[in-house]
Amino acid sequence: MSSPTGLSAEGVDALQRLKERREVNTVILRRAESVGLVLDLEGNLTRDELLQALPPDKARLGVHELAFASRAGTRRHAHLLILWVPESARGQEETYTAGYTGLKEFLTDVHVHLTATRTDQLEYRRLVALTG
Repeated sequence: MSSPTGLSAEGVDALQRLKERREVNTVILRRAESVGLVLDLEGNLTRDELLQALPPDKARLGVHELAFASRAGTRRHAHLLILWVPESARGQEETYTAGYTGLKEFLTDVHVHLTATRTDQLEYRRLVALTG
């Protein structure tokens, strides 16, 4: 499948590393004028570090691998696609929607898609519950 329109080559590469390498579990993308979505951050972040990396006044798109234990006690991992739009970034939501839609189609192995406006919407137990 081809990459979504407007996703930079470095963004595509970062998403590929997220799939292939254990040391990368988070990719955050930002919108850049005339370029589209570009890499803002790539790393191995805990959920708390992810929350700190999301700006309080700017929208972002993020893909994060959540590690958790199932009810049976087995270790599981699930990728989450997050559209981050805090209250102070409300006017930016429209510019990120096309990228969000494109990433949903591009990242076929990501089954949890969510929009968050507050950090409590990214609370660990809630994210685990969303994985089904």
